[in-house]
Amino acid sequence: MRVLGVDPGLGRCGWAVLEGRGGRVGPVAYGTVHTEGEQVAPRLATLAAQLRQVLAAHRPEALAIERLFFNANVRTAMTVGQASGVVLLLAAEHGLEVSAYTPPQVKQAVTGSGSAPKEQVGYMVKALLGLATVPAPADTADALAVALCHLNHAGLAGLGAAGGTGGGGTGAAPVADWLARAAPTSPGLRPAPARRGSGNPDGGAPVHQGGARR
Repeated sequence: MRVLGVDPGLGRCGWAVLEGRGGRVGPVAYGTVHTEGEQVAPRLATLAAQLRQVLAAHRPEALAIERLFFNANVRTAMTVGQASGVVLLLAAEHGLEVSAYTPPQVKQAVTGSGSAPKEQVGYMVKALLGLATVPAPADTADALAVALCHLNHAGLAGLGAAGGTGGGGTGAAPVADWLARAAPTSPGLRPAPARRGSGNPDGGAPVHQGGARR
């Protein structure tokens, strides 16, 4: 499955296309659309035009979007909602099935913790996809995480992560192995003390097993 993950926003809209086949995942392309100006309508038109280019170039089979969970800033919530509307319209135009995930769901799928900080999400995206650096800006990393979350729920990301066009390929490796190595030193995580019978003798953060929930 080829999925387009989107972290919606008006000023910055992260997007990422991942390919999940046979339990392995690789990055196809990713980036962030930037828009500027006082008028909302032209910025939404710019966003739509650039995302249409992404859809035409990479032809995803599904679309996953981060759903607004909670935001005390009304203006931010409105612009995110407007950008989300553009994304949903484009999905309908291209006949793509849409799946929406809350930020805690995305964080849980990628890091094993629904309350993980953004730094940890970026770090784990880098590790799981074998990228040379943490994707920037954070909107791009979030879009990659959304796409990973969808593939995880679809049962297509449970066996490994493969390096791809994003650079820094590391070859195939079990997701649990990546998490075991990365999570204890990931930003925002402190090693937990070892507990007898916990199955985690080295005292590091819990290992999140990949694959779809059943």
